[in-house]
Amino acid sequence: MTPNMHEGGCLCGAVRYRASGVPRALTLCHCRSCRRASGAPSVAWAVFDAGDFEFTAGEPARFHSSPSVVRTFCGQCGTPLTYQQEARADSVDVTTVSLDQPDGFAPAFEIWVEHKVSWETLDPNLPHYPRSSKRDA
Repeated sequence: MTPNMHEGGCLCGAVRYRASGVPRALTLCHCRSCRRASGAPSVAWAVFDAGDFEFTAGEPARFHSSPSVVRTFCGQCGTPLTYQQEARADSVDVTTVSLDQPDGFAPAFEIWVEHKVSWETLDPNLPHYPRSSKRDA
């Protein structure tokens, strides 16, 4: 595997993927939708160019969590894998901890902190955005 080739997959191994290149962004999301989809207080994402991402084994299940958003996950073990918006079809967000080596993908900022659960602590060393880092509308 080349230095900018990153592989990952689900807990049971039924679905595998590969992403290449450097991520566009590394975020920690606190939105209600991500929390519900993962069953966790927040979700770390590595955002790659869609053309640099492919599933290499198995076929993930797909769920439209809102009209313009598709999330993928393993239909056998339930591991959340990706998030993709129609408005950003040129990128795919990959759950950071589903990468085989997630340590090199620490979040660079936290988003949707206005939805954060009260008992989770924000990282004081990272920028925080009430909603999306792109726009706070």
